[in-house]
Amino acid sequence: MYEAHFGFSHAPFGLTPDTRFYFSAPSHQEALNTLLVALRSGEGFLKVTGEIGLGKTLLCRQLLNALGPGFVTAYVPNPAVTPRALFQTVADELGCEGSGHRPDELLKAINQRLLDNARKGVRTVLVVDEAQALTDHTLEAIRLLTNLETETYKLLQVVLFGQPELDERLARPELRQLRQRITFTYRLQPLSREQLKAYVRHRLEVAGTADPALFGEDALRVLYRASRGIPRLANILCHKALLSAFGPGHNRVTAGDALAAVSDTDSATLPMSSRLWLFTQENFGLVCLALVLSLGLAYVLSAGFTLLVPGIAP
Repeated sequence: MYEAHFGFSHAPFGLTPDTRFYFSAPSHQEALNTLLVALRSGEGFLKVTGEIGLGKTLLCRQLLNALGPGFVTAYVPNPAVTPRALFQTVADELGCEGSGHRPDELLKAINQRLLDNARKGVRTVLVVDEAQALTDHTLEAIRLLTNLETETYKLLQVVLFGQPELDERLARPELRQLRQRITFTYRLQPLSREQLKAYVRHRLEVAGTADPALFGEDALRVLYRASRGIPRLANILCHKALLSAFGPGHNRVTAGDALAAVSDTDSATLPMSSRLWLFTQENFGLVCLALVLSLGLAYVLSAGFTLLVPGIAP
């Protein structure tokens, strides 16, 4: 839509988790490094949580890309399934042929594939996204998968990505066996103001812009305040702000464009202090005139002058 106008080779603020746009914010990069070190050292069970929109799925896919040839992965993006369906998905992901249909048959086929991978010196990793949607029975099925092991090491390593509700689920007494197996855990954090500015410019550069200052400082301030540092919400607001600037043919995104994006997005909020600051910036002349008139009136009243109005006796 606006790609040609702003010189993009592709849209910079899409909502699909495209690893070309992965931004190594400190929180996300630390989580990725923790996962890579833990998996390469053979740790069995890992967990990453974060609020909605913080980029867990993108981090998940970045992890899959970063593991390298020494790993075989099974990726489950939609875990709201029965235990049998989970076993079937894992068997399909690992390429288990003739695995049968009953849970015990599937588990046997998965175990054989894990043993084959281990003999080749390859580690097998199960990555589950949106893990807060797992039922208790399916969580128990995952625990059963982690029981597959030799005398010296686990045959299957598991990484769970989920919203904070996952922590609440795992804190329940009936899931304590699973909770005790989690060796590493990490909580993602929102972007700071400076990180969000770098995030926006990073995505613009990846998209091919020739103008790294396409978003003005005031616009970036609005976007940070309204998005609260949540990347997905920032993407939505940036996309709408670009549309607002594109409509009248402008080449830069202003605070007004950012405000238009905020007003069109239900999940975005802007503190009153920021709204007052922006009104002052955009109406500086009017504010100065009002201030001068107010000071003049205050001086007149404090000096005891009588205001004479035509037609009215003093």
